[in-house]
Amino acid sequence: MVSKKSRTLVRESKHRRLRNRLSGTAERPRLAVFRSNNHMYAQIIDDTVGKTLVSASTLDKEVKAECEKTNNVDAAAVVGKVVAARAIEKGIKEVVYDRGGFIYAGKVKALADAAREAGLEF
Repeated sequence: MVSKKSRTLVRESKHRRLRNRLSGTAERPRLAVFRSNNHMYAQIIDDTVGKTLVSASTLDKEVKAECEKTNNVDAAAVVGKVVAARAIEKGIKEVVYDRGGFIYAGKVKALADAAREAGLEF
């Protein structure tokens, strides 16, 4: 009998492989994305000191006010715009995009495109 790994385990192993190649520095921090069934989260992280510089999620009041639902592509785009705006306020213009083991489509792609449009480079 063939047993299948759960999607979560597959995603976590993909993320570990990605993290071997990606790391954020002070000059070019990492934009990490996490997607749950109900919410989207984005953080800009400096891995050299292990510190989160900027974060945004659909749990934030300003993001929640703009979104009808918190688990769709439109909400992901709003999170991308907000995290990019907050990053530019802090003087961060270039980042490394860490998709967190998720497939680059749908919400993950919408967040990345919105962040690019708002001024982040990656």
